[in-house]
Amino acid sequence: MAKGKWAQGIEPRHFQWVIGEQLAICERPGGYGTNHRRVRRQEEIIWIRENGFAFVISLIPSDHNLHSYDELGLPWKHWPFSPSLDPEISMSQIYPELRNLVEGGQKTIVHADEVSDRLAGFIGGYIAWSGMVSEASKAIMVVERLLGRQMGPEGRSLVMTGASIAGLVAEPVKLSEVPASDAEPEDAS
Repeated sequence: MAKGKWAQGIEPRHFQWVIGEQLAICERPGGYGTNHRRVRRQEEIIWIRENGFAFVISLIPSDHNLHSYDELGLPWKHWPFSPSLDPEISMSQIYPELRNLVEGGQKTIVHADEVSDRLAGFIGGYIAWSGMVSEASKAIMVVERLLGRQMGPEGRSLVMTGASIAGLVAEPVKLSEVPASDAEPEDAS
């Protein structure tokens, strides 16, 4: 009986649906840095495969562990999203491809090394760019609620970039303007 349970793998750390049953995010399978474990990586990749994901998208700048997806029969794409690259150019290239996967019914999971502000901002930028929300501040609120924490300056900047690529309202949002809880912002008037 234990064999059957382990055959299903284990859910990746910090797994979170962004668009239910279509688009999810997580920490790099197996962890990152000194926390990376080969066996955990294998179990998490098995879980991704067994849960019907069509693609795993790696945003990490290096090609570490991409061979593991091949070994376990999981299709992958490597879209390096490095801090050294211009985010507007990167996001302008990546977002249309991501939209094609999601709209094409390709259940997709996106990971960076960790679920950091960078990944949160990337996903918030996608939510704004794709038109799921009408303003950058709403995309920030959505991602903050998904992750259960506030987004820092790097993440907010990436959301603004995604919104500006789409031509949405991308006015700067101060940390104090976005509530950390599910409560709506108070009227300032």
